[in-house]
Amino acid sequence: MDDGVAAMLQTLNDAFPAVERMSAAAARAAVEARRAVVSNIDDVATAEDRLIDTSAGSIAVRVYRPHGPDDALRPGVVFYHGGGFVLCDIDSHDGFCRAMSRYTGSVVVSVGYRLAPEHPAPAPAEDAYGAFDWVTRHAAELGVDPLRLAVAGDSAGGNLAAVTALLCRERGTAMPVAQVLLYPVIDPSCDTASQRRRATGYFTTRAALQWYWQQYLGGTDLPEPAYLVAPALAESLAGLPPAVVVTATLDPLHSEGAAYARQLRAHGVAVLHRDFRGLFHGFLTMMPFAPAVAARDLLWSDMGELLAARIPPEVL
Repeated sequence: MDDGVAAMLQTLNDAFPAVERMSAAAARAAVEARRAVVSNIDDVATAEDRLIDTSAGSIAVRVYRPHGPDDALRPGVVFYHGGGFVLCDIDSHDGFCRAMSRYTGSVVVSVGYRLAPEHPAPAPAEDAYGAFDWVTRHAAELGVDPLRLAVAGDSAGGNLAAVTALLCRERGTAMPVAQVLLYPVIDPSCDTASQRRRATGYFTTRAALQWYWQQYLGGTDLPEPAYLVAPALAESLAGLPPAVVVTATLDPLHSEGAAYARQLRAHGVAVLHRDFRGLFHGFLTMMPFAPAVAARDLLWSDMGELLAARIPPEVL
């Protein structure tokens, strides 16, 4: 392991609270107290907080608009933050979304979906879908080209992005041009090879992941259909948009993310799988961390290529 990565992991392991021993409210407060100050405010021209009315109810979003002329439609990204369906919010991922908007030239809509356990599954998934559907219907108002609109998310947000793509297909509504899944949460069993191998010592722990799923499911049963929380359980993944799947080899979630990339590809979906060796869960949103800076540059390039594509109007 690189010395810089080892030092960062040691810092994270020492400082991050054992959320599985806490209430959701206490865990949120502990995580928020560690939040770094956003240092890239000027990456975007504007960042506007709004409440939008969706099929799932009223949802908070933040709309980031990049610098440059406003007379042309831009690509768009609907982004879902991570946090195990329990933690984090729009503010926790503010710096990351600003950078995404700047370096992909896109309008980014960050979604403040409802959190578990107060709002268990499938409420966050319905919020995620509802927000994407709202953006597609208000694309012109937002200055977004609806034919170049992607979904993206990290960790639990990667799950919500994957589920949103599935729901668009199942409900026959406008599809994203791409799905960007950053070390996504996929498997509620928490019994994969990497979860067993990397159970402790790598920032995100298996015990914490089990706790997140317990909060999200409100018990042990999956909703119907099961893909609302576990996208790999969909009967088919055919017809879904191209995917960028990012995994990290020291991540307890590595096995399920890699398996979902293989499953998508097996069902005919174009997949670019970026597997970062020697890195850990959550690294991409650690803004000053040198390996993350290089990885984000690659991610912005990958996203830019997908957002330059246009899906045929008949798919909409």
